Amino acid sequence: MSSLAAEMPLDALDWIPRPKLAPLRRLGLATLGDLIRHFPHRYEDRRIFDRFPDGPSDIPLCLFGEVKKTSYRRFGPRRIFEIRLEEEDAHVLSQPLTCRWYNMPWVQKMIAGGQRIVLFGKPRLRNNQVVMEHPDFEVIEDDAGRSIHFDRITPIHPAGDGVTPRLLRILIYRAISETDLATLPLLWPCGSGIAPDVWRAIHFPESDEAREDARLQLVREEFFGLQIVLCARHSAVRSSRGMSRRGTGEHQAKVLAALPFELTASQREVIAEISADLASPFRMNRLLQGDVGSGKTLVALCAMLQTAEAGWQAALMAPTQILAEQHYLNFRRILDPLGIPVALRTSARTEESPGGPPLIIGTHALLFEKSGFENLGLVVIDEQHKFGVLQRSRLIARGDAPDVLVMTATPIPRTITQTLYGDLDVSVLREKPAGRGRVVTAVRDSSKLPDIIKFLREKLAEGRQAYVVYPLIDESEKRETKAATIEFEKWRELLAPATVGLVHGRLDSAAKEDVMRRFREGEISVLVATTVIEVGVDVPNACIMLIEDAGSFGLSQIHQLRGRIGRGPEKSYCVLLHSGATGPALEKLTTLEKTSDGFEIAEADLRLRGPGDLLGTAQTGLPPLRLGNLLQDGALMTAAREAAQAILRDDPDLAAPEHRDLKRFVEKSAAALAAADG
Repeated sequence: MSSLAAEMPLDALDWIPRPKLAPLRRLGLATLGDLIRHFPHRYEDRRIFDRFPDGPSDIPLCLFGEVKKTSYRRFGPRRIFEIRLEEEDAHVLSQPLTCRWYNMPWVQKMIAGGQRIVLFGKPRLRNNQVVMEHPDFEVIEDDAGRSIHFDRITPIHPAGDGVTPRLLRILIYRAISETDLATLPLLWPCGSGIAPDVWRAIHFPESDEAREDARLQLVREEFFGLQIVLCARHSAVRSSRGMSRRGTGEHQAKVLAALPFELTASQREVIAEISADLASPFRMNRLLQGDVGSGKTLVALCAMLQTAEAGWQAALMAPTQILAEQHYLNFRRILDPLGIPVALRTSARTEESPGGPPLIIGTHALLFEKSGFENLGLVVIDEQHKFGVLQRSRLIARGDAPDVLVMTATPIPRTITQTLYGDLDVSVLREKPAGRGRVVTAVRDSSKLPDIIKFLREKLAEGRQAYVVYPLIDESEKRETKAATIEFEKWRELLAPATVGLVHGRLDSAAKEDVMRRFREGEISVLVATTVIEVGVDVPNACIMLIEDAGSFGLSQIHQLRGRIGRGPEKSYCVLLHSGATGPALEKLTTLEKTSDGFEIAEADLRLRGPGDLLGTAQTGLPPLRLGNLLQDGALMTAAREAAQAILRDDPDLAAPEHRDLKRFVEKSAAALAAADG
């Protein structure tokens, strides 16, 4: 009878192998409940196996066969273990399969001739021979537990550190059998909770349908756990006492009157939202996201001016020295004629204004150094994705309790916003200011480079400027791609007499700023660069961008780079150069050719790359996502967020007896974040 509590520690159970206790703990498995919540990352249908392949395949195959021969060879430092596998019921027409493992001597100790094994991997063609390299494998033994591993939809659990998927399967099977599943702590407040058979169905399903039904119930639970943490964090910041920073609006009115264009409707709406936050006696913790060129910096400047008018310092912090100095020059151009002082503070350069600077531009690092903030009322973080969740939490925890506005020019899909930024209020700029030129994007094979160079020379002769962007600074043995420092000399020859400059991340600050200044002032016509120019660089006369080896960049990254052109009224051109890109790489580039909408591109990027490890890292203090898929389960995430918000509206402190487990769960996440901050 199932009688053990889910909190039972594994070291109290005699059926847990003693040598495996420490490795299990390193996998995060210390109790029976941990074992049961250690969900499979994939399944193998071991009722019907795939046929042995007669050619390569991009789809992984699950095969079952008998090892007929093994060999072990050494070629210098390289070690190759190889097996010859035949189908269990082989006949004269059967095609054996070769499997290889490189530099993995431990595999040789686990596989021997005559054994029957299950393999999972992709067959490849090597020297006209079908080979499976580094497949996942499991030796099938004729023991009493065979029914756990074979003739079923078999779970494959995340393993490692000497703990095999086979061992985990045995331990989890027994844990489900001996645990009182009603003692597993559940968070979702609605309905009748999770039935005991759901736990068995997620690990050892009778059918694909049963597995998916179980997954959906557990994803709902998982998403709710994430959202109760985020919403509680958001509620705590929103309710924490701050200072009302209600400016007169005089400085903002002067700045807006001096602009040669009108604000967009989005800008006016977001400025009003931020002004209301600043005037409130509660802390502001807001994310401002907008597409490339949507005017986020001007919105930030209006917020900073309101803060300064109320007698406080306002700081805008950028991820790089180049971007900080770019913001500083732009602010000076707008504010100097109006007599409004602004100061620059970076590790390499500091310019103070008389009487103490009300507006300060700097880099992210200065927030956590003794940088002389005397009366800090507002911090604007530019390029939030390069700042980090933990840094943001440290900023919110500062003793001087500044309002916080974080900005990103990387549009974020809604499901990601609800998770990674679920503890912030969100404002979105969707329009671009009037007077911006259209950007034409073209995908071209490298064979078209002579035509591109001719077009580039024509535009340079008209007095225009251009960027040529490379993925690397120097050549790499690991990547067959061009590098900025090598190609720079070629471009100098190809485009003479035009002046060509070079900028990359390893140049010192003074050299970078000198090159950027000369490019801004028109002394340099073509800037050969790496992604150091990805954000913030604003040269309206630059109308051409050539991105070499474009397939090696991410979708959103290319979109950010493309945002460096089209900042003046003339038509601009972005050329995405590739060498025979196919499949997903070509699909990525053609997406950029079809649309310039950053939000569409962000959704496409999420579909192509998947959400990755966006959540659950130690520095977020958030519960990890083990089952939920942010692409296909977006509706469940929205429902979980609405449920969490409803609970916190009625019980902000989770003080009600029925919310005792929720409160403990939220406090545990806060402790994890504090521990990550060390």
